[in-house]
Formats: sequence, structure tokens, C-alpha cells
Amino acid sequence: MGTRTQRRRPELAAFLRSRRARVTPADVGMPPGLRRRTPGLRREEVAQLSGVGVTWYTWLEQGRPINASPQVLDAVARTLRLDPPEREHLYRLAEVPFEPDPEGLTRRISPEVQAIIDALAPMPATVYNSRYDVLATNAAYRDLFSVPETRGIGVPNVLWTLFTLPRRACPLVHPEKELPLMVATLRSSYGRHVGEPAWEEYIRGLSAASPWFAELWASGEVVPPRPRVKVFRHTAVGEMRMTSQSLSIDGMPECRIVVYTPEDEETRAKIAVLRERRERLWPPALTS
Repeated sequence: MGTRTQRRRPELAAFLRSRRARVTPADVGMPPGLRRRTPGLRREEVAQLSGVGVTWYTWLEQGRPINASPQVLDAVARTLRLDPPEREHLYRLAEVPFEPDPEGLTRRISPEVQAIIDALAPMPATVYNSRYDVLATNAAYRDLFSVPETRGIGVPNVLWTLFTLPRRACPLVHPEKELPLMVATLRSSYGRHVGEPAWEEYIRGLSAASPWFAELWASGEVVPPRPRVKVFRHTAVGEMRMTSQSLSIDGMPECRIVVYTPEDEETRAKIAVLRERRERLWPPALTS
């Protein structure tokens, strides 16, 4: 047994014991019972709820050198109510290749993250996951863009909207330059999710909805997210030049805050005009 494995086994044992201690019988629909020394689940209860043998689970929690399949680890993770980072940690400690949850796309943000993007006003800001789902926006972003909920996804999606809008309604002045870069950024994330049902259905659906997306996707281009100047068009104020900057978020893998900074004073003034227009139409006292 290697040194790394020797060090991981005690860590695995301690991790499982700590997670088991925080889950109460009531959490999993079991009666509390009598003569419990701790409020958490017993080993045999975790084994029963996970569909594994008591001896096998006991050995796993003791850090013994046993083989664990992804299916069994997932069952234990569900019983112990592990969140995505904890599930990945369990896999790493058990030395099993980690497979992200096929439905594990982040779809919600915390009030703290919402407060951060709200505080970035007057700069437009949003939160995207790696598939360009729109998880949150501030008022300045909403002044610029309207991204409807995407049918079949359940949340707004920027790529889907841009590829299915009529060209005259596209907010990008140079879509022939920007959309290929966005598709290449999407592909850089897709490499971590090949074969996952949620991702594969998304790619198939958007390819069917947009022949241009299908063509760009087939090209195989890959680029990471990076700052760049984008030119937008708004029906009320005309063209605006802004730099997009991505910021990572602790605790939200593959999500990023995207902030749009005015590239010139003319754009800054137009953003102010849009804000004044919004406040005139919807005074803060009416929307608070």
C-alpha cells in the first residue's frame, strides 16, 4: 500500500463518521428509537439505507482496503446527504475515479452571491454556469439584456437565446465574431462532461434548433473564458462597447460572475441613461 493510500484511509474513515453523525433518523424518515448515544445514524442504518452489507460499510468507514464502485459510493453519498463537493471528496478519498453528477449543473446561487452582483451596479453583472445558464443578474444587466427562460432547461440560457433570435434582434453587433468564441468556450467546459445526459441533450437540442451552432460545434474549436471587448446594441441608446471579465466563485464549481465594464465614457453615459429610464418607469419604492 502506497504512502498516499495509507494517509487517505484514516481521512476517509474520519470523513464518513463525521457525515454520519450529522444525519438524524428523522432526516431519513426513520423513528428516533431509544437508547441512542449520538443523534446521528448508526452504521447498520447507513448500510440498510444504502443497500449495502453492514460488514462492507463498517470496513469502508474503518478505512480498510476494500473496493468500492461508483454506484455504491453514490448510494452512500445519498444516504449521508452529501453535497457535490463532499461527494467528490468521498470519491477522492476512496480512490475511485470521480464522475460528476449527470444532473449536477449548478442552478441556484446564494443570497450572498446575489448581493455581490447587486453591489457591482452600475456595472452590469451576471452569474453563468459552464453551460451559459443564467443563474442571477443585477438590475444593470437586465437594463441591457432580456434572456427568457429556455424551454426544456428551466432557466434562461444565453447561448440558446443568441442562436435562436432573429439576426435583427441580436444584441451583439458582431455575432459572427462573438458566437464562435462562446461556442469554443462551451466546448472547453464540455470536455469535463462528455456523456452526461444533461449536457448531451443540451448539445443535441441546440444543434437541432440552430444549424449555425451545429456547424460551429462540429469545428471542434476550444478556448477558455477570457476578457474581451464586446459591442452591444440597445434599441433605446444604440451601440455600447464593454469589456467582459469573468470571476470564479468559491463553492460553486464551473460557475463565474461575468462583469461588463464600459470601455469608454460614451458607453458609461448610456448605461446611466438606461438606469434613469428604469427608475422612471419602475421607481425603487415600487420594486423594493
